[in-house]
Amino acid sequence: MASYDSDSSDGGEFEETNVLLGYASKDAEEDTISKLGGHPEWLDSESAPSAAYARCKVCKDLMALILQLNGELPERFPEHERRLYVFACRRETCRRKEGSIRALRGVRVWKEEAPKEEPKEEKKEETKEPENKGPGLGETLFGAKGLGSASGANPFSSGGANPFSSSSNPFSSGAPANPFSSSPQPAKPASPEPATATLTKTFAESLNIKDTPATPPPAAEPWPALDARTKPYPTLYLADADYETLDPTPSKVPTNARLEDADAAEPSVLDREAFESAMDATFQKFADRLAQNPDQVIRYEFAGTPLLYSKKDAVGEALTKGAIPRCSNCTARRVFEVQLTPNAIAELEADDLSLEGMEWGTIIVGVCEKDCSPRGTPVGEPGYVEEWAGVQWEELSKGK
Repeated sequence: MASYDSDSSDGGEFEETNVLLGYASKDAEEDTISKLGGHPEWLDSESAPSAAYARCKVCKDLMALILQLNGELPERFPEHERRLYVFACRRETCRRKEGSIRALRGVRVWKEEAPKEEPKEEKKEETKEPENKGPGLGETLFGAKGLGSASGANPFSSGGANPFSSSSNPFSSGAPANPFSSSPQPAKPASPEPATATLTKTFAESLNIKDTPATPPPAAEPWPALDARTKPYPTLYLADADYETLDPTPSKVPTNARLEDADAAEPSVLDREAFESAMDATFQKFADRLAQNPDQVIRYEFAGTPLLYSKKDAVGEALTKGAIPRCSNCTARRVFEVQLTPNAIAELEADDLSLEGMEWGTIIVGVCEKDCSPRGTPVGEPGYVEEWAGVQWEELSKGK
């Protein structure tokens, strides 16, 4: 039985979390940027990133787009236009191999943030002031204050301002601060946030991290014509979204519930026992949580906590220990932003029987917490940075 701890309430009422769930639809509404499948649409159609970003690291073929997300966060990055892209290799021989799924972040900064000067002369007279600054700096570094909620880096915290305003549909035009909206609106300047950004930057620079050197971008490579590219997955728009709500009494999910063909051969007793023994509490929580909103295809919470498929694989261990690689461009730490759920596979493969089934349990995307631009990118010009894609593959219940 799964234990929800803080995920359930004693009052027997539904609880709303800070996680935004996205749902797929064949019909597009106002936002046509956020979608599953199809072809990528860049921040500037005349300035595409190198096609090398979308090449499988195993077979070197171009991969297919499985997610494109409008990731604008006006309250956190007021002058940034940003999108996320996730690509997956279609070759069966590349599955379960490093580099067969890759993530890319596009960012265009419309206005460079002015450096903030601190009045050092005034502080010299206050000899005891540094004693009172310890907690403030610590809170800044850990995001405990200045970000609008007790959850710190979580812009979607239910305590305080709701970035999705009054609209029940976060993807509609009535939600001015919607991170998936197609019309960016600059946020009002607030003194705590710039101070937080400044202090965090100063601290990060003072570390002078050398164990994770910045990685140069790949060589420029033009994209082939559409008809010469890998066959795309069907296009499904993320036209609907809502905050996750949890039933205090979660429904039970059979321990052998899996996304596989109904005609699949019944696994042997030994295979079933091996599979069930591998289903630890982490997977049970994963299955129970998804069962409460089974139609979700993505889970979004910038700087939040991903829902792990397993803690035993390399991805689960890295996330549990906080050991995901730092930003390859600026060496800042990466934070969770979005993950794809198994239902995304079901949606993408629903109408195309020729598609060979994907085998991942979840894809977790970690991004630069500063939303940095590639070095040397002019203001107003788009740039692209490869981000971390942590793939947790589906458990194998039978030998192949």
